[in-house]
Amino acid sequence: MNDTPGWTSPGSAPSDGQDGSGVPRPTAPADANGSAPQWSKDQPPAGQWSPPSDRTPPAGPGRNWGAPPPNVHWGKPPAAKPGVIPLRPLGMGEILDGAAKTLRSYWRTVLTITVTVAVISQTANTLAQRYLVPAPADISPDATPAEELRQSLESAQSSLIGLGPSLLVTLMASTVSAALLTVVISRAILGRPVSLGSAWQEARPRLLQLVGLTLLMAAMGAAVVSVGLLPGLLIGGAPGVALVVLGGFGSLAAAAWLIIRFSLASPALMLERQGVTQSLKRSAKLVQGSWWRIFGITILTQLLIFLFAMIIAIPFTIVGIAFDGDGFSGLLSGTPTTFGWPFLIITGIGGVITSAVTYPISAGVTVLLYVDQRIRREALDLDLARAAGLPGYAATSDGRTVGG
Repeated sequence: MNDTPGWTSPGSAPSDGQDGSGVPRPTAPADANGSAPQWSKDQPPAGQWSPPSDRTPPAGPGRNWGAPPPNVHWGKPPAAKPGVIPLRPLGMGEILDGAAKTLRSYWRTVLTITVTVAVISQTANTLAQRYLVPAPADISPDATPAEELRQSLESAQSSLIGLGPSLLVTLMASTVSAALLTVVISRAILGRPVSLGSAWQEARPRLLQLVGLTLLMAAMGAAVVSVGLLPGLLIGGAPGVALVVLGGFGSLAAAAWLIIRFSLASPALMLERQGVTQSLKRSAKLVQGSWWRIFGITILTQLLIFLFAMIIAIPFTIVGIAFDGDGFSGLLSGTPTTFGWPFLIITGIGGVITSAVTYPISAGVTVLLYVDQRIRREALDLDLARAAGLPGYAATSDGRTVGG
């Protein structure tokens, strides 16, 4: 006979045959004397059950799938940008934006350079048009196509000879402007301020070599075009006209190829302090394999500059014609005419405004293309980061630069 009381859940209390939850408690069998066993009065209190909390259960599999962990950045960190461009290979938009940012950030120095150059160039051009360029010649309505071409070429030759001194002055002024702007843009890449005096001190030792490089490039282009046009001009007649057209297109294509191939020679000469020949070779090496890309960016830049120039020039031209009575009457009668001082002065003011804005954009694109090619080929971004004093970049014992 087992006199052990029956099992009950821990924490139940004796209460008329019920546990603490109101559920009847199982009873134990009577002992040999017929009396039921007594429950201990020292039972623990009834268990307290709390209802489920309102907390949201933790997310199971599939919830917020794909979200990155906190404080984790996916992909490469952004490139360092101490100045007007990020120190990495650049896109076309970033090159144009960097040139525009240089104009905005360093406008005092930049506009001082470009306005001075533009005033000198426009003054020389105005004087040449007034005193040196001959009046346009009348073309006979009965002239054959060959005669019309010959007369047009003679007129263009006379105008070019008359504008020669002006073009020479403009070329020299543009060369000085390009040299100074190259120094300014190289400092803008590092985010450093630069004054006109410091830019001049750094650019002055390289000016003669830059002038020689500019004249050599111009002579090369003129020689290529002349070689293309000369056979047609010597033959004359209808075959000569056709040959002039074909030779003209061919020579222009060859000249464009040379211009793009050596387009980075100027910043190479200024920033690497190399000679004229070495700068041409340096440009050819940097452009190799990227000719079409540099050609596309250069053409787009020149197209934007041309559109901006037209937007500025058209209103000034209309106002100049309106103020110049002789020129306006000549246009109405359809006869060749020479404009007077009012037209030349008003259009010259428009030319100064155009040149003051377009010079830094054109120079900026050239310098940034040079920097971009060196970043792509030679990891110049590490040297620029070290030169800018960015943290995490240090020079090794052999002079190389490593970046963190």
